[in-house]
Amino acid sequence: MPTPESILKSIFGYDTFKPLQREIITNVQARRDTLVVMPTGGGKSLTYQVPALLFDGLTVVVSPLIALMKDQVEQLNALGVPAVFLNSSLSQEEYQANMDSVKSGQSKLLYVAPETLLTPRIYSLLSSLKLDLLAIDEAHCISEWGHDFRPEYRQLVDVRRKFPSAVCMALTATATPRVRADIAASLGFTQSNEFLASFNRDNLFIEVAPKREPIAQTLRFLENFKDQSGIIYCFSRKQVDELAATLARHKYSVRPYHAGLEDSDRRRNQEAFIRDDAQIIVATIAFGMGINKPNVRFVIHFDLPKSIESYYQEIGRAGRDGLPAHCLLLYSYGDASKIRYFIDQKEEPERSASYQHLDAMTRYAEGNICRRKPLLSYFGETFAQENCGTCDNCNSEPADQQDITVAVQKLLSCVKRSGERFGAAHVVDILLGSKNEKIEKYRHHELSTYGIGRN
Repeated sequence: MPTPESILKSIFGYDTFKPLQREIITNVQARRDTLVVMPTGGGKSLTYQVPALLFDGLTVVVSPLIALMKDQVEQLNALGVPAVFLNSSLSQEEYQANMDSVKSGQSKLLYVAPETLLTPRIYSLLSSLKLDLLAIDEAHCISEWGHDFRPEYRQLVDVRRKFPSAVCMALTATATPRVRADIAASLGFTQSNEFLASFNRDNLFIEVAPKREPIAQTLRFLENFKDQSGIIYCFSRKQVDELAATLARHKYSVRPYHAGLEDSDRRRNQEAFIRDDAQIIVATIAFGMGINKPNVRFVIHFDLPKSIESYYQEIGRAGRDGLPAHCLLLYSYGDASKIRYFIDQKEEPERSASYQHLDAMTRYAEGNICRRKPLLSYFGETFAQENCGTCDNCNSEPADQQDITVAVQKLLSCVKRSGERFGAAHVVDILLGSKNEKIEKYRHHELSTYGIGRN
């Protein structure tokens, strides 16, 4: 009889399991519902792929991204593992061929999007088969408190009810204690079979720098990574295109990646990056989920991420080979204001949750203690070391402390007296005693705080 160890060696080519992988597989083999929280690069995929090859029946993997499914199925097929996916990227003939492969018992793993799994056609297919394992990847999408809530994920509990004999796994790289509890409650996990790997990636150097001249800062940073692989994340498609064009002009091997590109262009650019035909990928957050590229030496956040979960997931794509990698975040308060504007357009309760995520992100960026302490604490883990040695704050001299109490009192008094509705620049103009048109229009030169900040 095959064992997890024999499958690990003969199929995947590894001699030993990574931390927690063996315990998780044992738990799943015992048919216990299992929640897995494991950082990017920790080896989550193997924890359901190995049991899939040990069980007699079918394993269904729920995944939100077409690129991720395609990537994993191609990798499995290359290893000789019969796996297929069903999603909108397939032609009618390909879709039917994959359906037939599942129906005949030829395929051991079926990858589907949640909305596909919820269709009568797929339910009918699965009802005629022995479903042994339901693995829900990116399970934080289930929780309204997660950074990427998707309503269709919430409906997966119905699938669980329809296939009670199948063991269920929920897997994610980013989940706070609150989100973990919500996932377990939503899926009806009755036992506390939760496996939580350490979130600390000690080979990553973490740096946050004030965003002053972002293009110049990026070019200076890249001088230290000649001919090495890296990802640069931007907030908007337009910014991706502009930055990629700028880097190309500076003779960097670079490709853009965002949802506005044609599918074929996106796929071509991604594959060029994975094969090392392109050194740098400039992308929106659409890029990276499930991409298994071990030699990424740097990740730059050109713009502020919307949440610590997103940030952590994105820096986790660096240094998967265990070698040192550098993660730089360029931070400006203007970026936070831009995100806040988009949050204002949302409905409750999503708006409140998004504000909480953004506030946590800005507190992290502005902090002056070891970067790992608040990062790991956010995910419910304590970092005991005083100095990690691999972040900007731990490697810099302590900043001189200044008492700015009086200046802050003047500022807040001016904000209050001007009606709490003007931006920072206008408040500063009042405090400096400026004589511009806007100040005279609102008669702010008559305020008691006018000119009190000149010194």
